[in-house]
Amino acid sequence: MSNTLDTIFIAQRQALTGSVLRLVRDRQVATDLTQETYLRAHKAAQQQEIIHIEAFLFRTARNLALDHLRRSRLRQTAAPSDPEADSVAQIPSCAPTAETVLIDRENLRQLTEALRQLPERVRTVVRLSRIEEWPNKRIAAALDVSERTVLNDLKLAMMHCRDVMARRGRT
Repeated sequence: MSNTLDTIFIAQRQALTGSVLRLVRDRQVATDLTQETYLRAHKAAQQQEIIHIEAFLFRTARNLALDHLRRSRLRQTAAPSDPEADSVAQIPSCAPTAETVLIDRENLRQLTEALRQLPERVRTVVRLSRIEEWPNKRIAAALDVSERTVLNDLKLAMMHCRDVMARRGRT
């Protein structure tokens, strides 16, 4: 497990540092917190298997950065020198974090795999309903089935996807 953790950490080190840097706005602190992230992940990996290592690293880094910010705010006793600049600095970025992107990609991969497991007609019903936004009546006519069959196929697909995602343990 350690080799895998080492490899993933090395590959993601810059992204981890960048993610932390966006929060703490201090390169040295970001570098230190990234290193602390590795140490904590290594310790956790010795105690139990980490299934989604990248997501674990990014979540740990984010938590360490937020803890750092909380401690810094508690230590800060003097009023900020430029209240307007500090207010602007506190506006969160609209861009998703690297951690969010990784988790979303994994969820999409799992959902795609779940859909592939369904019969062709059910996949077609899902595509026409959810992606093409066709009404059920139009889908039924196009596939030469009843509207009730369309509803049952949608229900089957949703239950199957939910079950697959639950079994695989969404992050």
